[in-house]
Amino acid sequence: MADDFTRRPMLDRFIHNKCCLPPVRPPGRGSPLPVNSQDSPRRSKAWASTMRAMKVLPRRRRAALINSVLGVVVLAGAGGAYAAVHDDGGKSSGNGTARVATVTKGTVLATVSGSGTLFSPSDAGLNFATGGTLTEVSVKPGDKVTKGQVLAKVDPTSAKETLSQDEASLTAAEANLTKVQAGELPAANGSSASSGSSASGRGGVTATPTPTPTVDPAQLAQAQAQLTQARNRVDADQRALDGCVLKAPVSGTVASVSAKKGQTVTGTGSGGSGNGSSGSSSSAGSSTTPTGFIVLTNPTGMQVTADFSEADSLKVKPGQAARVTLNAESGTVLNAKVLSVSSLPASSGSAAGNSGSAVQYEATLTITSPTANLRTGLSASIQVITGEASGALSVPTAAVSGTGANRTVLVINSDGSTTRTDVTVGVEGDSADQITKGLTEGQKVQIPTVASAGNGGFPSGAFPGGLGGGGRFGGRGGGSRTGGGVRGSGGGGRG
Repeated sequence: MADDFTRRPMLDRFIHNKCCLPPVRPPGRGSPLPVNSQDSPRRSKAWASTMRAMKVLPRRRRAALINSVLGVVVLAGAGGAYAAVHDDGGKSSGNGTARVATVTKGTVLATVSGSGTLFSPSDAGLNFATGGTLTEVSVKPGDKVTKGQVLAKVDPTSAKETLSQDEASLTAAEANLTKVQAGELPAANGSSASSGSSASGRGGVTATPTPTPTVDPAQLAQAQAQLTQARNRVDADQRALDGCVLKAPVSGTVASVSAKKGQTVTGTGSGGSGNGSSGSSSSAGSSTTPTGFIVLTNPTGMQVTADFSEADSLKVKPGQAARVTLNAESGTVLNAKVLSVSSLPASSGSAAGNSGSAVQYEATLTITSPTANLRTGLSASIQVITGEASGALSVPTAAVSGTGANRTVLVINSDGSTTRTDVTVGVEGDSADQITKGLTEGQKVQIPTVASAGNGGFPSGAFPGGLGGGGRFGGRGGGSRTGGGVRGSGGGGRG
């Protein structure tokens, strides 16, 4: 205890002045003990308690002072930031840090984007109409072929035999019909005529009637039906025989051949008009890759199917121009035109009951640029031009504020101040908006330097001073230990 008094003479005087306690000197230093020595223990305890309280008092005052100063700084920073990001309209002095744009005249484009793959409606997957053993394969992958060219053949022996038999049946059916049409006397009529002649003879009168040919309608109908059936069988046999030869239905390039001479191939049984192609050829408007014994590709009339979001699909209309960029060759840009837009969703999210899936709609576009070097299946990015204004006044989209008919821009005056001016917007382009009223070419406009939305107007979403999005009232402070204005800054209380 004596050492404490030696080290803290100023505290000793403070206690003497404020607490009305007599000065106590350390023993052995020439200071007498208090007159009433019996009271010294009680007074010593009071002095010790007071001293402990005074040790804490200066520390709390220092913390309170620091926090008060920080609070003032935080409020000043908040006010400055609010003023920097909020414009009260009308007329104001120019901000040297804001970007400036000039009203220019040019073309404004509005586009929507999608992705898809190229395909050709002229591509064909070919199969024999009649199966059998391959006796000839005349092409190989990479060969160029023309429409009607023979590509391969199968053994026609069985098909020829069937045709010969049915041709004989046809000849018999024709003969039978001719016989029925000529007519025959029924057996009952012949007996009656003989009896009549005999009777006449007995009566002394001789009569020889001339027979009249009759046609039985039922026999005639039956003979005609037999003839029709015979002809149908012969026609089918002829198609089967023709189906033993596979011909190219279109010109193109052989992409694949799936068998070779001596192997057996199956037939589709759907012989056509002598070209031997099956019904499995890819149909126009389908982006499915064709398959078959021989696959032909033809880039003529190349098309592309692209999926667009439900919002963008409402802007896509048949006849609109588009740009197609090949993903494999980003420098290759092709011109295209929208052919159709599907009314059914391309994605199955809604149909499957998954409301979280994005709904997309498919559009088909035809490529108007040269397509000789294109291939089916190439992936591409598509931009459909939904709006275009040529020779139009425009400013960057970021310079226009407001929505609908209430659009304004900050026009920079000659003295550097800005005036908020009402404008009328035409085509809302991807990076610039068409201005149809309110501005003239060459004027300067200010592009506000407002932080991204959702941050309360403050960069990075942090409140100035390190409060980190709410300071002491929410969330942990984003700054230093004292960044929230309270010791150990934190959200919702002491951190």
